[in-house]
Amino acid sequence: MQFAIDYLDDLKKTISGLDPEAIGTAAAWLSEARDKGRTVFLCGNGGSASIAQQATVDLLKGASYGYPKRFKIFDLTDSISTITAYANDVGYDVIFVEQLRNFAQEGDVLLAISGSGNSRNCLRAVEYANGIGCRTIALTQSGGGALKDLAHLTLGVPNTHMGRLEDCFFIMTHVLVYAFMEGAAS
Repeated sequence: MQFAIDYLDDLKKTISGLDPEAIGTAAAWLSEARDKGRTVFLCGNGGSASIAQQATVDLLKGASYGYPKRFKIFDLTDSISTITAYANDVGYDVIFVEQLRNFAQEGDVLLAISGSGNSRNCLRAVEYANGIGCRTIALTQSGGGALKDLAHLTLGVPNTHMGRLEDCFFIMTHVLVYAFMEGAAS
């Protein structure tokens, strides 16, 4: 029981350190992309890939179905055949950037999720997206990793524990989605 108390206490402390202004800016960027017919891309590895997939579902269905304005979403973690082909034949560090080369355009948004902030495939995707005029958003730890300085906007989590990071990544993506579903960002 003490473990649960300690975990939840640390999580509460971590949540209190999230930046609502940065989350609001991310919502505004997503709103603008949606309104202009731009595409939102998401990427991440492992648990971060799962968070990218869940955020995609939430934006593609939850924040689009039945609404007059709809999101165009592309989850770069979804095609396991594409990912494994690139990983096997070229290298794991290109699994996201090569997909972006096919689809991304100026004005699109890339949301990259990395607990360490050093996932090379996410960094390469953000570098490319920055270079072609996309807006880039990072969900990562606030204290370290190259991603936080590379992205245009960082939604940083003030903790290095992977569980707390992922808890907060889910919370921030839910805040973004529900901003649309409950009218705050419509």
